[in-house]
Amino acid sequence: MSLIMGNVFVDGYGKCGDAEFARKVFDGMGERDVVTWTSLVGGYARAGRVEEARRVFDEMPVRNEISWTAMVSGYEQNGEEERALELFREMVGEGVGPTPFTLVSVLSSCARLGLIGRGKQVHAYTARRTHFNSNIFTCNTLIDMYSKCGDVESASAVFHSMNERDVISWNSMVTGYAHNGLGTQSLAIFERMIEGGVSPTHVTFLSVLSACSHAGLVSEGRQFLNVMKERYNVCPSSEHYAAFVDALGRKKKMEEAVELIDSLHSSNVGIWGALLGACQVHGDLKLGQRAAETLFALEPDNGARYVTLSNIYSAAGRWEEAKRIRVVMKKKGLRKDAGHSWIEVRSAKHVFGAAEGKSHSRSEEIYRMLNVLVNQMMDEEEIDRNEFFEVVSSIPSNS
Repeated sequence: MSLIMGNVFVDGYGKCGDAEFARKVFDGMGERDVVTWTSLVGGYARAGRVEEARRVFDEMPVRNEISWTAMVSGYEQNGEEERALELFREMVGEGVGPTPFTLVSVLSSCARLGLIGRGKQVHAYTARRTHFNSNIFTCNTLIDMYSKCGDVESASAVFHSMNERDVISWNSMVTGYAHNGLGTQSLAIFERMIEGGVSPTHVTFLSVLSACSHAGLVSEGRQFLNVMKERYNVCPSSEHYAAFVDALGRKKKMEEAVELIDSLHSSNVGIWGALLGACQVHGDLKLGQRAAETLFALEPDNGARYVTLSNIYSAAGRWEEAKRIRVVMKKKGLRKDAGHSWIEVRSAKHVFGAAEGKSHSRSEEIYRMLNVLVNQMMDEEEIDRNEFFEVVSSIPSNS
């Protein structure tokens, strides 16, 4: 088999997710080049076999920017964002210039980890290379990264600096505003998108309906839902209906939400989950029971649904029912996944888990600083005595 044919087969099998056959062809080749090795790295990565991809990458006699990008992207696509960023640092340190695709993977990793500091460093790096800074894929990913990290102003600056935009650029900006609670700005960008002759997509309308929900614009949301198919040839999906149910729930229009769900004859968890969330907010016990029972049937192993119903019972003073739900959870071995938050300090990510308390490795420092902050707030009369004692009671003593 010639080198060219071998490369075609290794690449083809890899892209079809068959890493085993790609490896067999690779092992049977008398001659290999950097394309052969890179194709095998990509094949393993696509199959989710990241460690094998890394072993092949480390064994490569020669690597180019495409090889490095295949491994960086492999980490990012398999949820190993920290390793993607670490390898990118190695790549730059060895003097290998990244491609736009490398930067897309790196910026996506920063977005998922919420590392805006590192994202800004990568942005500065691209700005020094004008051909990257004007690349539409890189700019779209920058908008997404800034939006997910809560810096909509920087996302907007990138958007308005672009000489050329595609539908993803517009969607990213509409979504960025919507997910940061800026519904009015999101709808304004959507209007500009339509005026510019750009056809909205399924994703666009998801963001528009989310924006209507956050801004309390139920009438506008209803109108968008009604004209999607007729005017823009986008059929409303269960995700769109879930977003509108959320909008109705936020405005306490529970009857209309139920009428909509019943008319859909839907068994979609997103739609019923939106209704259950609204029932918790507004203390609607009867409807909450119905939504929860439906969700228990649809996803019996989701502990979060049981916790929500238990909380609805507790808020209504129905302690026995709340306790019963917790007992059911225990018997089924269910638990709600703990929430996490994180901050970035000097390019290092610090993760905090809900109810982690003193088990955190730096809990003493955390509680010591919390004590200092609470006392400062008391001195400046930012909180009253009742709030003070409530916060202080949650701080473990050093004894």
